[in-house]
Amino acid sequence: MTTSRLRVVGVADTDSYVKWGAALLGTAAAEWDVELIVLDTPAVVSDAQLRSALAGSGLDAATARRATFHELEHALSTRPPDAVLVAARGPLARVVARTVAERAPFAVVVTGLPGISIPATRKAILYRAQCDVFVVHSHREVREFDALAERMDVPQKFALASLPFAGRHRATRGDDLVFAAQALVPLERADRLSIAAMLLAAARAHPDRRVVVKVRGESGEHQTHAESDPYPELLERFAPLPPNLVISTAPMRTALDTAGGLVTVSSTAAIEAVARGVPVVAIDSFGVSPELINVVFEGSGLLGDLVDAAARRFRHPDPSWIHENYLHDPADDDWTAVVAEHVERRREGLLPHRAPLARRGGRLRDTWERKRALGPLDRTAAGRVALVVGLPLRAALVAAHRARSFASPARAERVSDRTTPLGAARR
Repeated sequence: MTTSRLRVVGVADTDSYVKWGAALLGTAAAEWDVELIVLDTPAVVSDAQLRSALAGSGLDAATARRATFHELEHALSTRPPDAVLVAARGPLARVVARTVAERAPFAVVVTGLPGISIPATRKAILYRAQCDVFVVHSHREVREFDALAERMDVPQKFALASLPFAGRHRATRGDDLVFAAQALVPLERADRLSIAAMLLAAARAHPDRRVVVKVRGESGEHQTHAESDPYPELLERFAPLPPNLVISTAPMRTALDTAGGLVTVSSTAAIEAVARGVPVVAIDSFGVSPELINVVFEGSGLLGDLVDAAARRFRHPDPSWIHENYLHDPADDDWTAVVAEHVERRREGLLPHRAPLARRGGRLRDTWERKRALGPLDRTAAGRVALVVGLPLRAALVAAHRARSFASPARAERVSDRTTPLGAARR
């Protein structure tokens, strides 16, 4: 194995991926030379979101810089790193992985997902099929993703890393009820209003204790997922609000410093809380399903309904659940060793770049995917041509696919079986 320090570059754009990428690189900063490129896309983080993501990540703010896609291409070509961490939503991850393979032929392409990723999804694997190493965060995720990739016949190496922002230190305990909001879960407006009403009831029941609604950004800031019914707007229906019901955009680690307990549907913040000894209620009032991304909490002892949440009946996880689900012994982590091994093998010519999955369209398809991922920030002539050609072609293909599905109920059922859960849209 090589004894020189590896140079590893992360590429990220949205809030959750920037937070994850920075924190993951931060855990390796002692042994690698790392930097983070914040890619300019339509959903890129604001300066405030970037500061929040870097705070406590272990990554020096001086190692993070913003860049356009063209600048990324130039950087990869002129000073190729040993490895690139692609921390991005599926469509952009596919484009960046392909670009790394073309521009930095000796770089190992590493990727992963920023939080709870049970159940494993086909799209998460397909979008990242050209990546060499896929980082996941629990023994259960390793098993489920490995089994799914094998069924799909997509070779992939899955490596284990502890959730990088789930530090195992006790919080400075307070008595706040901290609610971790999510953009897509639950999706129905009526369900989100039920949660808003619960938060209001919890605040009124204990005027001397705060209810902190932890949101991902200020109004107008982009997030990884577009939010149709943000909680600050829903809570306005109940105005005037009690003074102990507050909205916060502070980092989750700051919110947990004064938490008596955390409430969420399925946010990774539940794992952050458990790691710090903060009890949790994972709301199951809307069911337990892949669409709600909360099946992982079955058997954890953390599930409870809205009444439990309002009454602050927080709970700690069942010890038998912990080891397989995100809170394993950090000594089990192997992702840095796996990446270093892949770098050595590529240097020796023993690890060719993975070929992209065979898809119709060739270079025009590649250009179309880049245009779709970058939107108006892709100002190339080829991108404009791909959009003009691709939009009507895509519409025709979708219509034909739907027609075949309606004509064949059996086919429609198979398609339904492959549908990605709503929560997996980020993947």
